Amino acid sequence: MKRKIAIAAAAALLTLGAAAAHATDAPDAKAAKAPNQCFWTRNADGFAAADDRTLNVRVNVRDVYQLEMFGPCPDIDWNQRIALISRPGSTICVGNGMDAEVVTRTAIGRQRCAVRSVKKLTPEEIAALPKRARP
Repeated sequence: MKRKIAIAAAAALLTLGAAAAHATDAPDAKAAKAPNQCFWTRNADGFAAADDRTLNVRVNVRDVYQLEMFGPCPDIDWNQRIALISRPGSTICVGNGMDAEVVTRTAIGRQRCAVRSVKKLTPEEIAALPKRARP
């Protein structure tokens, strides 16, 4: 069963400002050649929790990003819907987990889980994921 992600929308100006900031983050030629490993929250289209601290998010068709939480995120492995929140804009980038949160519903209400780190998985890492951890 494919799980859905609700997207927290940001103001258009913040989105444009974030995109402009990412475009100018390359101070030298070597950094300019490195791929920007970010994803727009609106492009996330599925998720699977490996455990209560690890969330794998499918973006577009073939990319998978792994989000590690600071602590346990209640019921994340049982929920059918979550929300991804990114500040200040609407992108989540590798190595920049501190600006992202996962919102999940539990028996006691909505819970916010702070993201500690974000990693883009390679095709080999995606293939090695257990079936229940593949989005």
